[in-house]
Amino acid sequence: MRVGVISDVHANRVALRAVLEDMPDVDRLICAGDVVGYNPWPADCVDALRDRDVPTVAGNHDRAVVTGAGFGGNGMAHAGVEHARQALDDDRLAWLEGLPAERRVLDGRLKVVHGHPDDPDRYTYPAMFSGRLLDDEDVLVMGHTHVQHHERYDDGVVLNPGSVGQPRDDDPRAAYAVVDLGALTVEEQRVEYDVDRVVEAVEAAELPRQTGERLRKGR
Repeated sequence: MRVGVISDVHANRVALRAVLEDMPDVDRLICAGDVVGYNPWPADCVDALRDRDVPTVAGNHDRAVVTGAGFGGNGMAHAGVEHARQALDDDRLAWLEGLPAERRVLDGRLKVVHGHPDDPDRYTYPAMFSGRLLDDEDVLVMGHTHVQHHERYDDGVVLNPGSVGQPRDDDPRAAYAVVDLGALTVEEQRVEYDVDRVVEAVEAAELPRQTGERLRKGR
């Protein structure tokens, strides 16, 4: 059983299409949240996952769009949330609202959260990975940090596939992963996409210029 794993799409339609086109044949696709936020295409990204019936958990940006919560001094995040709230119709908002904080799929062998198993908003960077994060699943998938990494322990695998739409590990290419549940192996993948097109769309949507420019350096 091969599973494609994505996270933190952040309304970047161009990057998501590149990932879906690049991904090898998999038996299932899952998403660790933050489908929307930051970038200009929230509706397209919701539709891409909803139409494929991709098991998805709620990210903090997904929740913020539904609840209207702010992001304090983070102007880029706030602008992306407001853009998504205006761009999404009631049907798409209802889909976001229905996303759970945790999913167990494939007979419970794979657990998906956004931030941390105990706190969906907690950033769990690679240095914080540990076998203690695992419960009774074989693979724990987390997102939120936008940093691609995985570790294998005696009890299973802890994985962050990285960010599709806004990488922050100094690699501007869109990130995803493929998990082989039989062998408990992970292939970390990156794919180039047309960043310039996204930068232009960010400006056309009157989103903060830095939202697009940061994509050039993967920060």
